[in-house]
Amino acid sequence: MRRLYIAVFVLVLALNLRAQDESTLVKIGGQVPAFTFDAGNGVSKSIADLKGKVVFINFFADWCPPCRAELPHVQKEVYNIYKDNKDFVLLIFGREHDWATVNKFKTENNYTMPFYPDVGRKVFSKFAKQNIPRNFVIGRDGKIIYSAIGFSEAEFGKLKKVLASQLN
Repeated sequence: MRRLYIAVFVLVLALNLRAQDESTLVKIGGQVPAFTFDAGNGVSKSIADLKGKVVFINFFADWCPPCRAELPHVQKEVYNIYKDNKDFVLLIFGREHDWATVNKFKTENNYTMPFYPDVGRKVFSKFAKQNIPRNFVIGRDGKIIYSAIGFSEAEFGKLKKVLASQLN
């Protein structure tokens, strides 16, 4: 009976991982998809404007427990370290959130890192169909050099190593 439970667990895990892979629309080594986003105060920015910089893109939602677990690590272990590095840009998009929602979340959690709305999944839909949190690192040449779904401390450690290799 125990073997049956283990076999079912492995099958469900394999199907879930396959579904997650199928939900990702971009590939490591591929060019970052073109997109623009609302940077606040009526300013629109394009990812093309950031070529030559290392860009860390995070997609979250305020209702998502893994997202809420990950963001303190982003603040302490990434943003606080690289915020003054002119070659680093952090883009945290609130999937399906407006300015009021992301600003409220940022204030309530005492974050100092930048948050942006992604109303209607306009940016997210260029990268994936579903599942958050999601992280992508874009190299100086505009190519995707890291991609991850979900949050674990081990995976976050890999993300930090990729950023360190690009920025230190």
